[in-house]
Amino acid sequence: MYTGRLIFSQIMNFMPLPTFRRCVAKYQGNFNIKKFSCLDQFLCMASAQLTYRESLRDIEVCLRSQSKKLYHMGIRGNVARSTLAEGNENRDWHIYAVLAQNLIATARKLYSTETFLGDLTETVYALDSTTIDLCLSVFPWASFRKTKSAIKLHTLLDLRGNIPTFIHISDGKLHDVNALDILPLEAGAFYIMDRGYLDFKRLD
Repeated sequence: MYTGRLIFSQIMNFMPLPTFRRCVAKYQGNFNIKKFSCLDQFLCMASAQLTYRESLRDIEVCLRSQSKKLYHMGIRGNVARSTLAEGNENRDWHIYAVLAQNLIATARKLYSTETFLGDLTETVYALDSTTIDLCLSVFPWASFRKTKSAIKLHTLLDLRGNIPTFIHISDGKLHDVNALDILPLEAGAFYIMDRGYLDFKRLD
């Protein structure tokens, strides 16, 4: 019988816990919380991402099927669909946004000395968006069409490591070209995009 650490636990060991705890403290993520901490929530959602779970019920079933191993995964709280839903709804999203930016900065440093396309030393970015369909009754604020809601995820990738450096979430109606107005530009960098971003006035 294997007695070492679980693979999930080994992966999560790379997570900067001091930074995460500072984010939680700053945005009071664990205020008045007794059983399901922000770390429990993060580990549950990380597990869901790594195992391709598609819903809160799917996450609940998957984790409860391995209930004897949750402690060794670092999860101390009770995993229930209602608890996950409440945590996702009520906790400040800035906790995870700040953590993500910190991880992105760390990852970019690791790839900073690598060249791209041979001897190209300048940063090369790829810009694109994807539309994510949502249920109209649950997300009425994400206006898209009469029968369904949607959001559009605008992402800028650093191709040296395929690291997302800029992410903007808008409603599904925002045209791709409008993302150029909010895009942080880096002098000397190359930007690759499709014809959906073609606007000569903006590019000029």
